[in-house]
Amino acid sequence: MKSMTGRPVPLLALLCMLFAGLYASTAMATDSANTEQLQRGQYLATAGDCVACHTAPNGKPFAGGLPVPTPIGTIITTNITPSKTAGIGNYTEQQFSDALRRGIRADGKQLYPAMPYTAYAQISDDDVQALYAWFMHGVSPVDTAPEPTRLPFPFNIRLSMAVWNLLFLDGKPFTPDPGQSAEWNRGAYLVRGLEHCSTCHTPRNLLMAEQSSHALAGGDVGTWHAPNITADANSGIGGWSEAELAAYLKLGHATGKAQAAGPMAEAVDNSLQHLTATDLQAIATYLKTVPAQHDPADTRAVDSWGAASDELNSLRGVALPSDPNQMSGAQLYDGYCASCHQAQGQGSFDGGLPSLFHNTATGRSNTNNLLMVILDGINWPADGSGVHMPGFAQVLTDQQIATLGSYLIKHYGNPAGVVSLDQVTTLRAGGAPSHLVLLARLALIVVLLVLVAIIVMLMRRRRRKALQLRP
Repeated sequence: MKSMTGRPVPLLALLCMLFAGLYASTAMATDSANTEQLQRGQYLATAGDCVACHTAPNGKPFAGGLPVPTPIGTIITTNITPSKTAGIGNYTEQQFSDALRRGIRADGKQLYPAMPYTAYAQISDDDVQALYAWFMHGVSPVDTAPEPTRLPFPFNIRLSMAVWNLLFLDGKPFTPDPGQSAEWNRGAYLVRGLEHCSTCHTPRNLLMAEQSSHALAGGDVGTWHAPNITADANSGIGGWSEAELAAYLKLGHATGKAQAAGPMAEAVDNSLQHLTATDLQAIATYLKTVPAQHDPADTRAVDSWGAASDELNSLRGVALPSDPNQMSGAQLYDGYCASCHQAQGQGSFDGGLPSLFHNTATGRSNTNNLLMVILDGINWPADGSGVHMPGFAQVLTDQQIATLGSYLIKHYGNPAGVVSLDQVTTLRAGGAPSHLVLLARLALIVVLLVLVAIIVMLMRRRRRKALQLRP
């Protein structure tokens, strides 16, 4: 072989050129594979909505520090950036997997199930590997450690979670159902695992474990109620089409049915709206097959209650009372709601602001979400198509909100729904106080007393035997 100058190319130089080309080709393929894995890991982290819990208000992404109120106390979320001093930068892939799927930190201590490792246990090995790659190489490290979680006794003993895991953690990865389609299995994998829908939408027992016999039948998330999303036609989403479900997950609202608020709005904003159309369709396909869980209080579909109506006649020529707490529901509605939802609750003409009848917010017998929307409002972008509603916590008193809520239920919602002044006061304060800590301490006292009684009984038996053996 000759060079461009016509001189022979030395064999060694030729071999070097060949090896350099081969190395460059291999490096490009490796870079492409690494980039693809990082992109996949980012997508999976988005599907898992990791940012929602591990980012404090105005804080840096994944740096932790978010206070999460739970029935056993406030849990402070951890830094999961690749910082080697404050985050998970020193975690091996196996340690990362153990934390994600078994609830065990790198130091061997147990995590609390506020981190949904009970759902993440279903994540595949390949997806764990992609998640690990992205958190280690795609997330910016933040060298700031949040305050540690300090729960009251006995929940500050993390070892107790090992017993809880033995009772309630199913550590088996997701196994596809050969009798179902690939689309159904993908939806099941996402709903049960990465999206961890059961964490909010399944009721829990006294030990805060999900009641598997009532999967996705609805549960409480602080002051909000995560509704029934089983295939029941009245209590759940049995009357929704797959297209309506997929659109709701993408946009946060389904015309004539519902709009997301509270934690669900965050889930749409941070996670669901970013999923592919294929994955959203898979989730909808699976949810339509979840065994129906029916609430006897729901005598018709929760999105079918109410009709257009008003009490305008009661407003004409009537002065407002001097005491704002004496305002009627019609007066409050006219003053604070009608400008957006129209005089008869029919919503805006273009459909951008929802109707108050045929709406799950007013159609459920559980009225917490309706009151929370009045208190906190709705404000999230959701791909530019979200709903904005101002909150009235700083404008209306508890009595006014109770009066307004009752008016909305009476005219546009489920007559089985009840709104009370105490309910509004409790929700404004952050929810009813939990008695789990007291119950746990009482249970420990009972266990100790039983142990003492057993020890005393054994000692007495030994003493009797010793006396009987004396000559």
